[in-house]
Amino acid sequence: MKDKTDVIIRTEGLSKCFKGTIHALSGVDTEIHRGEVVVVIGPSGSGKSTYLRSLNLLEEPTGGHIYFEGTDITDPKVDINRMRQKMGMVFQQFNLFPHYTVLRNMTLAPMKLLKMSREEAEEKAYALLERVGLRDRADAYPSQLSGGQKQRIAIVRALSMNPDVMLFDEPTSALDPEMVGEVLDVMKQLARDGMTMVIVTHEMGFAREVADTVIFMDSGSIIEKGTPTEIFENPQNPRTQSFLRKII
Repeated sequence: MKDKTDVIIRTEGLSKCFKGTIHALSGVDTEIHRGEVVVVIGPSGSGKSTYLRSLNLLEEPTGGHIYFEGTDITDPKVDINRMRQKMGMVFQQFNLFPHYTVLRNMTLAPMKLLKMSREEAEEKAYALLERVGLRDRADAYPSQLSGGQKQRIAIVRALSMNPDVMLFDEPTSALDPEMVGEVLDVMKQLARDGMTMVIVTHEMGFAREVADTVIFMDSGSIIEKGTPTEIFENPQNPRTQSFLRKII
């Protein structure tokens, strides 16, 4: 049983407008507990990615507050770069440095930001690569890797910073179908290990298997949230019911 006693991220009235009129988020209130896996689902344009990217201020909110480990990170006085070091982020595209080897991609930030020695950073990198079955690719360049391998590297690169939470923005959407499973397997293992995760995804089977909480968003608002059983087997809101009928 995961420990859900303390809140690691809380949003209050989170809002985001683009060009002054387009409401990407409309007063979103959420609590994410330490060790919890939260999966965010919904149609394209529903605000899922905007919500996720707001959690570490990659998307700057128009209104509301975001508290990370008790600190209001929307306060301009907060050192957001220091806070982001505790929040691993994995994108649709892999964002690996193409001119660096896998090992260099993984050791760069821990050495620079966490002040690890090269030996310590490399030891951790090799251990993480071993964990995802890619230790033998440490000296390869990103161009020599498959999409699934790149995304697994992107995940363990984020883990190399010892984050308190991992944020995933549709991490399998850019992959060929046969590569999706190998990335989801890594994420399932993270869930089993108790990592706090917030995941935007279209993979409903994965959401059903891994999530503690499923959030359904539409038009910038949370329409419904609950356990996977509640959302997938007995959704209450007609909009949730309509969405799930089309994709399951």
